[in-house]
Amino acid sequence: MVWGDEQVGQVGGRSLLLPKKTCPWMWCGYFRGMKALLTSLLLIHFALASAFSAEPAYLKLSVKEYRDKMKAGWVGQMAGVALGAPTEFRWKDKIIPADAIPTWKPALINDSFTQDDLYVEMTFLRTLETYGLKASIRQAGIDFANSGYPLWCANAAGRANLRNGIAPPDSGHPKFNKCPNDIDYQIEADFSGLIAPGLPQAAVDLGEKFGRLMNYGDGVYAGQFMGAMYSAAFFETDPVKIVETALKAIPAQSQYAEMVRDQVKWYRENPNDWEKTWRLTQAKYREDPNYQKASNGGIDCKINGAYVLMGLLYGQRDTDQTMIISCRGGQDSDCNPSSSAGVLFTTVGFSRLPAAYTSELDEKRVFSHTAYNFPALLDVCEKLTRQVVKKYGGKIQKDAAGEEYFLIPVQPVQPSALELSWAPGPIADSRFTRSERAKIKRDNQPENVQHGINQFAYGWKVANCGQEMNPGLQDEFRGKKKVFVVHPLDKDTGCVLSRTVKLPARKSHTLRLVVGHHPEGDYDLIVRANGTELLRQTVGKTTATDGWLTREIDLSAYAGKKAALEIVNQPTGWAYEAAFFAELKLLTR
Repeated sequence: MVWGDEQVGQVGGRSLLLPKKTCPWMWCGYFRGMKALLTSLLLIHFALASAFSAEPAYLKLSVKEYRDKMKAGWVGQMAGVALGAPTEFRWKDKIIPADAIPTWKPALINDSFTQDDLYVEMTFLRTLETYGLKASIRQAGIDFANSGYPLWCANAAGRANLRNGIAPPDSGHPKFNKCPNDIDYQIEADFSGLIAPGLPQAAVDLGEKFGRLMNYGDGVYAGQFMGAMYSAAFFETDPVKIVETALKAIPAQSQYAEMVRDQVKWYRENPNDWEKTWRLTQAKYREDPNYQKASNGGIDCKINGAYVLMGLLYGQRDTDQTMIISCRGGQDSDCNPSSSAGVLFTTVGFSRLPAAYTSELDEKRVFSHTAYNFPALLDVCEKLTRQVVKKYGGKIQKDAAGEEYFLIPVQPVQPSALELSWAPGPIADSRFTRSERAKIKRDNQPENVQHGINQFAYGWKVANCGQEMNPGLQDEFRGKKKVFVVHPLDKDTGCVLSRTVKLPARKSHTLRLVVGHHPEGDYDLIVRANGTELLRQTVGKTTATDGWLTREIDLSAYAGKKAALEIVNQPTGWAYEAAFFAELKLLTR
């Protein structure tokens, strides 16, 4: 017999070598059987040895490349929201015509500095920067409660709950929040992946901390999925692989995960026809009532998440087409291209982006409602990424040339537990303590509302103003100039304008109001002085001529006294219930 060596396998990077022979035919079967048995035993041995002794696998990413890709992720968000802003919710359940999409101009990138797609998630970054990765969910809730920017949908409801003492996670629970599946955390979770390259578990864990301030169930998973896509985008360029990797980060039985699987399936079946996938998505996720449970219409995370994925998959890594397809899906058509472009741009890196997105970027400008310009934003993300990498078992080292790089462990991801927003689990019965509530500014109103009332009727204060219907001072409404707008905080809590005045003695005093309503809505106007109700009247189509109602309330009984005045915009049916003030004057004769 003639013997040699034959490689039969590898385990743990080690080659396994076994004899190779020639022999008389009668012995070959015997030797082949023995060789197969020996091979199996050796493979088992080395596999067990590798499992117990081998170093974990690592992904390597230089800090320089990390910053380049992370910066691109922020620019992608900015480009997408700036492109889609003029179309937001103008097309509902319809594909936006191609000629209705704005033409991109490099200066548009700076229109995004005032967009909530950016500044809300920077509130979460600020919490982490201030308190570290160990920041509690309760501290996150306090910081979010104290934010001063306008909010809508689940964000507005969650923040209202926090300000009313309902601590997270109950602030996002369906018992207290009627918008648990809204898009909100989906459009704010980008940060969680941008500070967790290759670590989707970190994006999941951050979603448990910040996503629960305002969302529940699919609403939370949507953000965790988005964060996981960003996490994968640092090491993967194929959009399908990015999507399939991120899918592992959310419960497989959730409707959001089902939507993701459908998008990949329909893309593979119709790789050149995104509009057919749009129609399939519309039929299932908008028209089938089984997928509308706990849905708040077109702001639902599943339908908008589908438009994000259509852009990523059908855009074929083209920056323009990715944004345009996500935008043309309709509904929240600025948020969706912001998400898809953010992920795609991360795979590209800032230094390799088309100049049309970078040439006029104002890196010194500060994002609205934040402390961050671009250099500060990049620095805080790098600072937090260093903490995240170490927390999840990674390392930060230098190569022979002195360049820093991250060694990021390859780890399986553990999704959050399955929750259904239409059949929620029990509440946590979580309430802020007295000392925690003292840290929350109860009269904290959006800056545009506070600034507006000072211009419109100096001396008055606003409390419990909700974010819907663009509150603040508007240039014109229904034929009147300089109209001040407020909206109830929620379906039970009216917005209150208040002022305490000392009314001169031996004079007559009148509070004059000219108030309007939205053409499709009404509300109750309530006026009180020192707690006594002086007026309660519905302002709506049946009471307001040409949309306006004038009332003069006699305050003469309070002459010579202090009068604590309150004007309340009280909700009735919770539809278009903003109050429009054309006049608010105290008259003395």
